[in-house]
Amino acid sequence: MFVCIHNAGRSQMAAAYLSHLAGDRIEVRSSGTMPKDQVNPAVVEVMLEEGIDISGNVPKVLTDELVQDSDYVITMGCGDTCPYYPGKTYLDWPLTDPAGQGADFIRPIRDEIKGLVEGLIAQIDAKTS
Repeated sequence: MFVCIHNAGRSQMAAAYLSHLAGDRIEVRSSGTMPKDQVNPAVVEVMLEEGIDISGNVPKVLTDELVQDSDYVITMGCGDTCPYYPGKTYLDWPLTDPAGQGADFIRPIRDEIKGLVEGLIAQIDAKTS
């Protein structure tokens, strides 16, 4: 479960990379504490550069049920509004918010997210082996 404020940028990129890199081995979710109406168009653009199409994604609201159904909860700036449940693995990725920014500003954030997701996959694989 990737969580950010608007579910229109960081969490969408992270979820897309995890789905792309891990395939169906890992169930992926993303949501936001105050979701926007659409994914940031510049985020869609920079993900297309990676061959990942998120143009059909729709931001979703964070619910307790989504968190309860997740093993990992990765927050990206939602602070104290993210629910906490014992037994979950919580990680916080302090990433710059791409809201209102163009592709040139977002590419380094995208690349940082890709590296973090690759590390997360390695962590999950090590835990399940």
